Amino acid sequence: MVDFAPPQVLPTPSDHRDQLLEAGLVLSSDLSLPLVLERIVAVACELTRARYGALGVLGPEGTVVDFVTRGLSAAQRRRIGALPTGRGVLGALIADARPLRLADLTRDHRAAGFPPHHPPMTSFLGAPVMARGRVFGNIYLTDKRGAPEFDGEDERSLRVLAGQAGVAIANATLHEEALARERWLEAAQAITSAIIGGSTVEAVLALVAGRARHLLDADRTLIAVPGAGGGPGLRVEVADGRGAAHLRGRPLPPLGGAAERVMRTGRSVVLEAVPSRPQGTARGPGAGGGPAALVPLAVRDRALGVLAVLGGPGQRPLGPEALRLVQGFASQAAMALEYCGAQRDLQRLALLDERERIAKELHDGVIQSLFAVGMGLQAAATLAGPSEVERHIESAVGELDHVIGDLRNYIFALRPGILADHGLDQALRRLAVEFEARCGVQTAVQIDAATAERLADRAPDLVQLTREALSNVGRHARAGTCRVRLRPVRGTAVLTVDDDGDGFDPSAARAGGQGLRNMEERMARLGGRVAIRSRPTRGTTLRVTLPLG
Repeated sequence: MVDFAPPQVLPTPSDHRDQLLEAGLVLSSDLSLPLVLERIVAVACELTRARYGALGVLGPEGTVVDFVTRGLSAAQRRRIGALPTGRGVLGALIADARPLRLADLTRDHRAAGFPPHHPPMTSFLGAPVMARGRVFGNIYLTDKRGAPEFDGEDERSLRVLAGQAGVAIANATLHEEALARERWLEAAQAITSAIIGGSTVEAVLALVAGRARHLLDADRTLIAVPGAGGGPGLRVEVADGRGAAHLRGRPLPPLGGAAERVMRTGRSVVLEAVPSRPQGTARGPGAGGGPAALVPLAVRDRALGVLAVLGGPGQRPLGPEALRLVQGFASQAAMALEYCGAQRDLQRLALLDERERIAKELHDGVIQSLFAVGMGLQAAATLAGPSEVERHIESAVGELDHVIGDLRNYIFALRPGILADHGLDQALRRLAVEFEARCGVQTAVQIDAATAERLADRAPDLVQLTREALSNVGRHARAGTCRVRLRPVRGTAVLTVDDDGDGFDPSAARAGGQGLRNMEERMARLGGRVAIRSRPTRGTTLRVTLPLG
């Protein structure tokens, strides 16, 4: 017994019209761009009975940036490999945005051949997807089932469908852009609120990195700033995404010199792919091998750092719209750095004002009262005449003198008014002159003016430390000579105060008093360190090393 297949029922023109109307309704019912692209290809294959279908999405440069297929399995797609480059017959349709119908595309003179693992295809029908004068992409159909080639009715149907698809893609694109703007405004509001609300700069930068990665669907985002001391290279201040915990505080992953170029020129850089490992090393935090966009954190034409958005392998490079989004985030990060820096300056000014007030109270109140007590005691000693009582009174007056001297030192520490009229260079020289006149210790000064100028923002702390060091020399060293020296050494500033006095045991001094610990803590806050070299009868050298930045 022989089985006969039922006769094939061909669609009528009215069937085509109904299918096109239904396709238009289906395409207009969804605003998700990925779903719209998949539905366009599915409807086109169904209308024309094509075995294979594809929609190539064109980027700003007219190249294929996405390729949605139907009829190919995921395994086949993986074996075929990279996206089409837009050559051959596909390139002809991109160059001339008009429908193209071929009985056998392999015999066309423009054919460039198929890549390995690509299934064989013969009949071909293609049409541009356009709306509002813009070409969004092209529909490609191959291997019409039940016929050797596509016919005129198929071409007319595809024309109509391509027009409907163009409108659907335009609407979906506008919808996605509106959603992206809405999410960007929400992120901008959250970041601005964090800045104004007094959040730490670290918290604000973490918020910027997290929102940027989420909105751009990136693999990870990094915010890098110059390292301590203003040396070469950038270190990761904040990281969000894959491997973030291992990247914080480390050098920025290798990006082919792009980060340094961004810092130098203040212009954004977009990379199609970056190295996945630091060059010349087998280990370390790689950049991931995907595309990257690097944008300067700029304030008044000065780059404070870099915001890097890194995509995973296979992701497309950021387009112009996405790059503008990154630049917006970078502006907010720069604003956070600038704002927090301004807040620190205000806090420092408030602290100086308070110290000025306390110093004035000590000078005008406490010291004057002690002077009065001392004068009264001296008067009492004169009346008492030579006796044991007079000696006790004179001893008490001597102690008051020491207390007044200490209070004066504290007032000088609270009021570094010497900096009001002089820079660090002149302030250190004036300290030395005053110290020599007061204590009789011959004091030499060697100051590198350029180094002193680069330390201007840390001048109050350096003046305080130098004053304390000279005070210690005058009180304890019994020195004949002393030297104050400031010079640059391999990217750092080195301040030394040395003398030829009695010397001491630094470990014992650290255990028995606060002075040395105060110096060390003061310099640690500035990223520097203090070292003391001293031996009994061999004098003392205080060495302070600070990063130059």
